[in-house]
Amino acid sequence: MADGQPVDPSIVDPEILRAWMDGKGLGTGPLERLEAITGGTQNLLLRFTRDGRTYVLRRPPEHKRTNSDETMRREARVLSALAGSDVPHPGFIAGEPDEAVLGAAFYLMESIDGFQATAELPSLHAGDPMVRRAMGLSFVDAILALHAVESETGALDSFGKPDGYLERQVPRWQAQLDSYNELQGYPGPELPHLDDIQAFLEQNRPDPSPTGIIHGDYHLANVMFQHDRGEIAAIVDWELATCGDPLIDLGLIVAFWPEADGDAGMMSVQPWEGFPTIDEMVRHYDERSPRSVEALDWYAVLACYKTGIILEGTHARAFAGKAAKEFGDLLHETTVGLFEKAGRIIQRG
Repeated sequence: MADGQPVDPSIVDPEILRAWMDGKGLGTGPLERLEAITGGTQNLLLRFTRDGRTYVLRRPPEHKRTNSDETMRREARVLSALAGSDVPHPGFIAGEPDEAVLGAAFYLMESIDGFQATAELPSLHAGDPMVRRAMGLSFVDAILALHAVESETGALDSFGKPDGYLERQVPRWQAQLDSYNELQGYPGPELPHLDDIQAFLEQNRPDPSPTGIIHGDYHLANVMFQHDRGEIAAIVDWELATCGDPLIDLGLIVAFWPEADGDAGMMSVQPWEGFPTIDEMVRHYDERSPRSVEALDWYAVLACYKTGIILEGTHARAFAGKAAKEFGDLLHETTVGLFEKAGRIIQRG
């Protein structure tokens, strides 16, 4: 749904939602200005006001995937656990794990006063390279704050399976890629370096770094920046969050950041001049983290591999009429770019 588009009652029935909120003590009166907002590629975001307070509702897409409801439950759990931490994140309000209420699990969170850099930079950020440099360093600082959170707390007991996390990655994502062949009309993956990437990951797997919380999809489209400075307002889209090896997130930064040779990167921000180089970003992380970045190439290749496979899913679903073809084609192009970047990292190594 486009930004500002009215919400189909079959996706979120305002009267059912209002009654549910009544039971939670979340304001009184009607829901006002219920509208879709952009953010993320897989799930829906709806903003509305009630009793003078602004809410954002997050739920799976109309055509749910097999794990959509569990994803919402996991997102709600990790956002609730981050309350009071130094991690910039949307404040969790309330969640509903039972999909019977609205036809899907969902949760409510606070609205974020910020902007996505991949959409358009405000004049302050567009006009000052030093502000853009601060944006890049703040991007690293935000994930450092997440990786510093103690994951072995009551709120996150049994959240993810840290033991054997790295060993499971290639089989897990290969199985997901194979599952797309079940979608009618999908011709199968046409991805460069697929066999080489899988072999590299299996043959060069490092010992894991200390367990922590992983965002799992960390790139510039999944953060919001403050309007009046170059600092992160919130990390968003927590659908892949888990507990395991947090260097996965640093690998994602490498995977999506422009290379020193002038590659445009997977996330376009204009103007780019002033943003730190990827070497500066990694050094900033390394100087502030107890984790070794010696095996970072492996994590970067894994980031390209798993993110590409996730995006390829929308391409496959488009063949079956479950996603827009234009959008599926766009994400397929991104997947190909990620796999090509993984190939370059392997060849340099």
